Amino acid sequence: MTPPPNLTDPVERAAYQRELRMVARPVRWLGVVIAVLAAVLALVRARYAPQIPMVLPLFLLAVAALHMIAAVVVRVKYHQKRMHPEG
Repeated sequence: MTPPPNLTDPVERAAYQRELRMVARPVRWLGVVIAVLAAVLALVRARYAPQIPMVLPLFLLAVAALHMIAAVVVRVKYHQKRMHPEG
């Protein structure tokens, strides 16, 4: 792995911020997509299909939250490893 970035330098800090944004990006986006799907399903259930159990949108929302939490954990672990590569 490359040496830790110098966060006091604005150019290196901006580059590192861009680098961090890319970490776990698909996991974060999947969480957002699942959350939107849960909201749409809840709306469809409320307006057009009350026979759909409410537990389904709630389950999807919980899965979305887990994706977002997982992305945060991966990003924190990446940052820790990037700042202290020897440990």
